[in-house]
Amino acid sequence: MQKIIIINGPNLNLLGTREPDVYGNLTFTEFLDSLREKFPNISLDYFQSNIEGEIIDKIQEAGPVFDGIILNAAAYTHTSVGIGDAVAAIESPVVEVHISNTFSREEFRHSSFIAPNAKGVIVGFGLKSYELAVHSLL
Repeated sequence: MQKIIIINGPNLNLLGTREPDVYGNLTFTEFLDSLREKFPNISLDYFQSNIEGEIIDKIQEAGPVFDGIILNAAAYTHTSVGIGDAVAAIESPVVEVHISNTFSREEFRHSSFIAPNAKGVIVGFGLKSYELAVHSLL
């Protein structure tokens, strides 16, 4: 059984209540339950933190254990050299995802410290971005 972990960054714990016009009405836990139903033959783990160092620690911990990582580093995508370096330092493929279309937002969201070392980047498809990322890791 393939093992994939989803790692979410800051403020994604507020899904379902935060800007529902942008991020939707589902909590991530509700969405994760439906994702697990769609992929019953995959072990899907989940981690969320608002703290940059904890995200880096989880990437380093997951690298040798998981077959793939789906990473939504949220705002840290555009500011964290450390998270980008952690992605570069591990063997597991990482797919960067974003719920919103970061290219239709503020200019600073158009760059990523993760993308140069990611298998790919999926943006703008809402929570479906995570499902697309799972498909890309299979």
